[in-house]
Amino acid sequence: MTMNEQRPLTVPPKLEAARAGGLEADLKPRMEAQGLTVYYGKKVGVGNVSMPIYANRVTALIGPSGCGKTTFLRALNRMHDLTPVARVEGKALLDGQDIYAPGVDPVDVRRRIGMVFQKPNPFPTLTIYDNVIAGLKLLGVRRKNVLDEAVERSLRQAALWDEVKDRLRAPGMSLSGGQQQRLCIARALAVEPEVLLMDEPTSALDPISTQSIEDLMSELKKHVTVVIVTHNMQQAARVSDFTGYFLTGELVEFGPTSQVFTMPKDPRTEAYITGRFG
Repeated sequence: MTMNEQRPLTVPPKLEAARAGGLEADLKPRMEAQGLTVYYGKKVGVGNVSMPIYANRVTALIGPSGCGKTTFLRALNRMHDLTPVARVEGKALLDGQDIYAPGVDPVDVRRRIGMVFQKPNPFPTLTIYDNVIAGLKLLGVRRKNVLDEAVERSLRQAALWDEVKDRLRAPGMSLSGGQQQRLCIARALAVEPEVLLMDEPTSALDPISTQSIEDLMSELKKHVTVVIVTHNMQQAARVSDFTGYFLTGELVEFGPTSQVFTMPKDPRTEAYITGRFG
């Protein structure tokens, strides 16, 4: 089976938790981690994580600094391949196929599983238009009408089209910080990923820009599955459907956000949620 062929995953037992949380009974995971462990040399960055990531939902990863959230997130699209001392064990399934299986192209993985980073990083020498189509050009797309359509579609999905449609040839760096982050989201969406990973996408933004990105997430999940790392528990509660709590490289608890925040099953989760540590 190739990366472009898909088959549904078996719904895991944790679906019962979703049902208990009042969410739809027909949820299907788009991704699933199975015993996922990331090493930096001999040090374990995150160990033996197993959890589903449900399709067309927002999953938040919370926990104190250095607990493994970003390490786990980067394992979901093989970003650790770019770190010589990093090694990944276990499985990360996308539509039932292990993205770490022999012969799987990591470039194709990163097309299907896009990523938005903590600080906005538009390409400094490119226009707004060229920033959006950068990934498509790498894939060999050259037809102007296709590129034009992708630019408008992606900028609309990122809630940026109305603000920039009359200045697409302006430098991407001429935008405000919040607009730059939405431009980076549009750039990721242009290649039509199935999953979008967001690593603290609002931590460098002002409150108004943060609200814009949060409002955008409820629209984004209509098109893609979203996983967000955040230090802001209020943000996780506002934007996510499911939450995973990490501590010292371990996934302590995973479930519907309403359950994790109001009726956590692990006392360590409760201690973090109530602010007793972290």
